Amino acid sequence: MTTPPRLEVQHLIRAFDGLRVVDDVSFTVAAGEVACLLGPSGCGKSTTLRIVAGVDMQDSGSIFVDGRLICDTVFRIPPERRAIGLMFQDFALFPHLPVSENVAFGLPGGFATNRARVGELLERVQMSNHVDSYPHELSGGEQQRVALARALAPKPRVLLMDEPFSGLDERLRDGIRDDTLALLKEERTAVLLVTHEPDEAMRMADQILLMRAGRIVQQGAPYNLYNAPVDRRAAAFFSDINVLTGQVRGALTDTPFGQFLTPGIPEGHAVEIVIRPQHLKIDFHRAGQGPAPTAENGTAALARVTRARYLGSESLVEFATEMGDIALTASVPGVFLPPAGTPMWLMLRRDRVFVFPKI
Repeated sequence: MTTPPRLEVQHLIRAFDGLRVVDDVSFTVAAGEVACLLGPSGCGKSTTLRIVAGVDMQDSGSIFVDGRLICDTVFRIPPERRAIGLMFQDFALFPHLPVSENVAFGLPGGFATNRARVGELLERVQMSNHVDSYPHELSGGEQQRVALARALAPKPRVLLMDEPFSGLDERLRDGIRDDTLALLKEERTAVLLVTHEPDEAMRMADQILLMRAGRIVQQGAPYNLYNAPVDRRAAAFFSDINVLTGQVRGALTDTPFGQFLTPGIPEGHAVEIVIRPQHLKIDFHRAGQGPAPTAENGTAALARVTRARYLGSESLVEFATEMGDIALTASVPGVFLPPAGTPMWLMLRRDRVFVFPKI
């Protein structure tokens, strides 16, 4: 018999004033898996989270935990009985309670009868030395650790996390996210994380649910979403991009970098050829000669540097092509700062190019 997913969401719809902010959203999350609802502000991800939590009500659709219906438009288990934990960006710790009682809050019998569970969790989040401290005595990172321990104390089947790291100093985030992820995996908790930061989703998620205008436009492993985006906007959500435009002629599109295969796109239709800055190759201008065309990199195009900036781990070099005056940006590891006006040859990594119909 197949084990049901820990969390299953089927065809959720939620509308306000006739506008669907959650539009036919479906997904599953397995035990020990982290799924990330990713998208810009207003795309419906937080509303989806609120419906799963039980603090908002869908107009249609169903939610299951371990195969058991917890909510549809007729039947509804109250939020406190769903075995679902919540963790928000402001941590929501009680200022008048010490750390021990904050973690034990909501457990039957409180801290007095749950010392072992509280002690175990505080040790695992490296807060054992702060049992008697109050929230105002803790740093933001320490408060986040206490909030995590409190969310996990009742052993929820599912943990919902709404932008939980956004209030932390950027230098602290990576370490705390890694520690949090390790603990969640140990607990075998299914996690539904909401964020608008692609880096956070890539770092934490086993699967990403990319949302736009209330719908999931693409879902899958981070590797797949980054390397096989469904459209130009999906590619641009994860990194900066360069875009060339053209028209299909006989399943081919002409560009300053040679012809690109564009099968399946109607004749005469406009297309967008997308490549990330790190996949734009640069070669020096040698007495007017550029590199010979290759199957991997296509035809080189002459361009001139318009600006170069050093960002610490890499340099960004902006170009304008000699033919068509197309603006392109390349990223180069380390320090590479050619003066404005420097002629250089650019090539596109053909295996890293995405081709989309222009909408």
